[in-house]
Amino acid sequence: MEQLYRDHWALVCGYLLRRTRDPHLAEDLAQETFLKATRALLGWRGESPAGWLLSVAHSVLVDHARRRRTVLPLPSVEELGVEDSEPDRLAVRDVLSRLADPYRRVLTWVYLDGFSLAEVAAMTGRTPGSVKTTLWRARAAFAESYGDSR
Repeated sequence: MEQLYRDHWALVCGYLLRRTRDPHLAEDLAQETFLKATRALLGWRGESPAGWLLSVAHSVLVDHARRRRTVLPLPSVEELGVEDSEPDRLAVRDVLSRLADPYRRVLTWVYLDGFSLAEVAAMTGRTPGSVKTTLWRARAAFAESYGDSR
């Protein structure tokens, strides 16, 4: 566990810092992440340690938000290249639901959940370049489908 801590502290803390925008809170949540990970180590199935720790960190972050009843800052809909109105939000959801599963997942992780390409790569066991290519193709597929739906 000590080696996991040394190898992945910066990744976990960086993810939490980007989501909370508070260095002290991010460090507290990172400590809680490693505490939970230590308790759950026997349940770890040997998948990517970075991906596993990031999923634990995400769970800790969600638990924190629920306890505090705060809304986490998420990227706006404009990042997907659409306007922010109810019909547009419905169209975005509809287009996302029609995309192939890998495209839908990568768009959701990057634009809605706020994961970086390196974090998505760690979660999926792929290279950051491969994730970047998938994201590029997913955005193109989204843009094409979104244009057709309007």
